[in-house]
Amino acid sequence: MTPWKGRRRNLAAAIGVLLVAVALVVGLAVRRPTPTLPPRPPAERPDLLLLTSLPIIFPEELTLQSPRSPALAALQTRYRVMPVSTADWRSLAGHRLLLMAQPRAQPGEILVELDRWVRDGGHVLLLADPALEWPSSRPLGDPLRPPMAFADTGLLMHWGVRLDSPEQLGLREIALDGASVRTVAPGTLVAIGRGCAAGDSGLVAHCRIGKGEATIIADADFLGDSASLGLLMGELDRLEQ
Repeated sequence: MTPWKGRRRNLAAAIGVLLVAVALVVGLAVRRPTPTLPPRPPAERPDLLLLTSLPIIFPEELTLQSPRSPALAALQTRYRVMPVSTADWRSLAGHRLLLMAQPRAQPGEILVELDRWVRDGGHVLLLADPALEWPSSRPLGDPLRPPMAFADTGLLMHWGVRLDSPEQLGLREIALDGASVRTVAPGTLVAIGRGCAAGDSGLVAHCRIGKGEATIIADADFLGDSASLGLLMGELDRLEQ
């Protein structure tokens, strides 16, 4: 082997090692957990209304023990979480921030009041999962079981967003702002209104609605993954601004 051929072979090997190292660094960067925000002192925590069918605050079983919910634990570090059973005007009046996590179907008149509240300046984060895979001990058809699909009766289209069901089920890792969010069978959001914008992944959409704002996330299963809760907290913090 000539010295030149030897140097070429060594150079090719070095380049190969460098490419592998770069790939590993990129892979680790994509898979790093979403960043978390620092806790707030209790006196500085704003109210956060929470409407959900998921066992985040109350467990499915009849017990005095609270569920071990990483989502609730994270929320309580920055907000005074106030559960509500419906998004009617009486529940929303006087508040500015609402989290709806896979809510049950709301009657038409309630949706009208919710829309009015947002247009008057309310900010809502809506987790609308078209293929929920959250584990439940309740049988299919039980009215207390979280709905397997977000019950959209036209609200999203009215706000300027279309929610598409996933083409395949199963676990997915989605890169958002250089971090990783672990989802299960997420849907895809498509902006169809001038006031809305959806990211490249289709997981998150932001909509300006009158004086208020709505952020929609096409998944709710990620609430069970502590490493992905930075997405929830980050979007709530953005809605506060």
